Amino acid sequence: MTGSTDRTGAAPREARYGLLLALLVVTYLLSASGLGRLVAVVQAVLFLGVVLIALRTGPMNQRVRLVISLVALIGTAVALVALLTGTAAGAGASDLWKGLMLLLTSSIIVRRVLAKPSVTVQSIYGALSAYLIIGFMFAAFFGAMQHLGSQPFFADHEKVTTQTLQYFSFTTLTTLGYGDYTAATNAGQALAVIEALTGQVFLATLVARLVAAYRAPRREEASSSGPASAAGPGRPAARRRWPPSSVRHRDPGSYRRKPPRPGARPPRD
Repeated sequence: MTGSTDRTGAAPREARYGLLLALLVVTYLLSASGLGRLVAVVQAVLFLGVVLIALRTGPMNQRVRLVISLVALIGTAVALVALLTGTAAGAGASDLWKGLMLLLTSSIIVRRVLAKPSVTVQSIYGALSAYLIIGFMFAAFFGAMQHLGSQPFFADHEKVTTQTLQYFSFTTLTTLGYGDYTAATNAGQALAVIEALTGQVFLATLVARLVAAYRAPRREEASSSGPASAAGPGRPAARRRWPPSSVRHRDPGSYRRKPPRPGARPPRD
C-alpha cells in the first residue's frame, strides 16, 4: 500500500535497480574476459555486491536485512577461502554458494517488481536484473556439478570454464540452443531443462504483469474522466437545479396588465 511504513517506522524507499543492472553487466563482461581463476574470485565479490544492493533497493525489516547481509559476508569469505585452496571440492563449494546467493537475490527482486502497483523505469531495470541473475545462478550450479561430480559436465569432453558455462547457461535460458555445448549427464540435462522452463515462465509471468500494470493507469484515467470530474479533483460536482430559472413561474402579482387597445371594449366586471 502506498505510504505504508515498515516495522522500523520509516517510509519505504522506491527500489532503484539501475546500479544493480550496471553491476551485472560489468560482471558479465569480466566473466567473459578469460582471466582464469581470477574470474571466479572477482565473480564471488561482485555477486556479494549484487546481494547487498538488492537488499537495499526496497522496504525490508532492518533486522532481517542485517542478518542476511552478515550471512552473505561470512559465506562469501568462506567460499573465497575454499576457492583459493585450488581443489575441485573448494571450487564446487564456491560455485554452490554463489548459486544460492543469486537464487535468494532473484527471488527478492521478482517479488518486489510484481508487488509494485505501477510500472516505472526502475521496474524494467529490476526485471532485466532478475533475468541476468537467473542466468548467472544456473551457470554457478552447472559449475558446482562439474567440480563436485565424477563425470565431465559437457558431452564430447568439451572444455569447462567460467566462460563456457556462462555461455551455455544464457543460451539455455533464452531457449536459443545452438547445440555446440550439451550436458552429458542426466542431472545436467535435467537442470538445463529447468533453466529453459524458468526462462519461459519468467517472460510469461513477469512481462505479462508489467504490461498489465502499464495499461492499468490508462484505464483508471479513462474511467475517472467524465461529467463528474469536471468540477476538479476533490470537489463535488455541482447539482443541477430543477426546474431551470428560464422556465420557472413568476409570482402572479408581478405581471403587469397590458393597456387596452384603442376602440376595444372595456372588460366586464
